[in-house]
Amino acid sequence: MRESLEPYELKFNIMNAFTLTIVDDHSLFRNGLKLLLSSCYPQIVISEAQDGREFIDMLSSSQPDLVLMDINMPGMDGIAATRRALELFPELKIIALSMFGDEDYYFKMIDAGVKGFLLKNSELSEVQDAIDTVMQGENYFSKELLYNVVKNLRNSGTLGAKSIDLSERELEVLELICKGFSNQEISDQLFISKRTVDKHRANILSKTDSRNTAHLVMKAIRQKWINL
Repeated sequence: MRESLEPYELKFNIMNAFTLTIVDDHSLFRNGLKLLLSSCYPQIVISEAQDGREFIDMLSSSQPDLVLMDINMPGMDGIAATRRALELFPELKIIALSMFGDEDYYFKMIDAGVKGFLLKNSELSEVQDAIDTVMQGENYFSKELLYNVVKNLRNSGTLGAKSIDLSERELEVLELICKGFSNQEISDQLFISKRTVDKHRANILSKTDSRNTAHLVMKAIRQKWINL
């Protein structure tokens, strides 16, 4: 994790008081990320788990507001841990951490219910952006990760065009969602109200039978509903 020297303005603002758990089998990574995040969010309370099983056991006594979950861990991996945690506590917000270029992990984590994805080599500013976005109830996707997923799908020949019954405006909104734009940013980009964007997003989720925005993005990429 590289620390950015550029100034960063926090989006998330409820006195920055929240609890976070880092689940990763590498202690150096956990300690480094914990140190960086503690300096950015002075009132944050951070706990750690070295694998999925330890994290699930921790949930019996306390549940964090946000989880940064590694995917590949010995024993119970991030996919199984995410699935079990959300069965127990459906409101948990989980962001997946990965070094992989294999898109299958991302689809499995989407199916498990994560709210976002970050590459482990992300800048600190992007980690903050992801945390702030997910804590505000939205989804976050690393643009670099999305690019890698699309590239891998294209190279493997698994991208397949499939028609979808969306209006021209809904397709515009879907494309911006898949590029990582927030509802407010989409509103500004298309010169429509945020309430209208909210309605379009809800209609798109319904028409595509997507459980949430994360699921929608992966389906849109896989089915080639848009061109990124």
